[in-house]
Amino acid sequence: MKKKQQHGGGDCPAPRPPEAAAAAGGGPGPGQGGGWKRRRPLSLLPFLSLRDYGFCMAALLLFCLGSLFYQLNGGPPHFLLDLRHYLGNSTYLDDHGPPPQKVLPFPSQVVYNRVGKCGSRTVVLLLRILSEKHGFNLVTSDIHNKTRLTKNEQMELIKNISTAEQPYLFTRHVHFLNFSRFGGDQPVYINIIRDPVNRFLSNYFFRRFGDWRGEQNHMIRTPSMRQEERYLDINVCILENYPECSNPRLFYIIPYFCGQHPRCREPGEWALERAKLNVNENFLLVGILEELEDVLLLLERFLPHYFKDVLSIYKNPEHRKLGNLTVTVKKTVPSPEAIQILYQRMRYEYEFYYYVKEQFHLLKRKFGLKSHIRKPRPRPEFFIPSPLETEEPIDDEEEDDEKWLEDIYKR
Repeated sequence: MKKKQQHGGGDCPAPRPPEAAAAAGGGPGPGQGGGWKRRRPLSLLPFLSLRDYGFCMAALLLFCLGSLFYQLNGGPPHFLLDLRHYLGNSTYLDDHGPPPQKVLPFPSQVVYNRVGKCGSRTVVLLLRILSEKHGFNLVTSDIHNKTRLTKNEQMELIKNISTAEQPYLFTRHVHFLNFSRFGGDQPVYINIIRDPVNRFLSNYFFRRFGDWRGEQNHMIRTPSMRQEERYLDINVCILENYPECSNPRLFYIIPYFCGQHPRCREPGEWALERAKLNVNENFLLVGILEELEDVLLLLERFLPHYFKDVLSIYKNPEHRKLGNLTVTVKKTVPSPEAIQILYQRMRYEYEFYYYVKEQFHLLKRKFGLKSHIRKPRPRPEFFIPSPLETEEPIDDEEEDDEKWLEDIYKR
């Protein structure tokens, strides 16, 4: 029997049951986990060998190190650039195209070359509130007393304005700039003017005595003014033809619209006609300070991405309170004789003022706006102004009450 069993099995031993194999090997049985001994180490990734797993971890480590080098050195490491060159230059943009560009409002380039003592202080305060509310780029300048520029200064200023982030609104006391002359895109201009005699009186007394915010602020603006000049009677200044009360100092408004040409500073028909031409071709709106609410309403219609809700902000009682503080103090009306002389010296200024006023009223009627002022009287031979009929906002860039007003509308 034993021989037959050996011959039947041949050279291969007979298989043993698992219990016997476990007992012979001294290992645990199936209840003790012996069946798990023969499985691969990574049961979750049965298709990977240990070598494949190590390769994946090494690739992940290299990727992390490459990202770290990219951030530390300001760019990708060279081996990643070489890898991209080896794999090909195809990028996300090749398959999907460039990202959509930012949709800019039209117009997206606006210049407010504000005329001094024509309400620009009020408008700039409003613009600073509106720029935060609507997200446009308000570009201002620290230069307040240089309106005439050399050719190089014009080129430099135009370059700085043109490279500003759009949509932008640039504002500064500066005479009209022709961007196209220097190869730039011509922006849209806006501005506000007022009765020339009223503007002159406002500037004359403000330089000497300041406004209701504090009578000492005039000492800061004109520290070198002598006492006899500060208290110079307005009638004496006009009747005795002092430089401050005669041309070319009185020829003030037209150059803001005529431009930087030397002849724009000379009172005459040439400067007047060129100013009218620029108003028609380059200015979206030239308003009248005496009708400021209508000016703001038209600006809101023409440039809603800049001036939306401007009228409601302007009518806010807190803004009115601040406006009352900017009224020039100690302002008096010159004699009729002095007024007549002023009117004759400023006849070109008045021709321009009445032209702009007529254009403004035509625009109001076109949009169905009714004037809230009395019907204008025929033009007299000389004009006696009402110096306190409008608020007198300051034209310089400063003061803490500006921040106070901004804080009000941030609440």
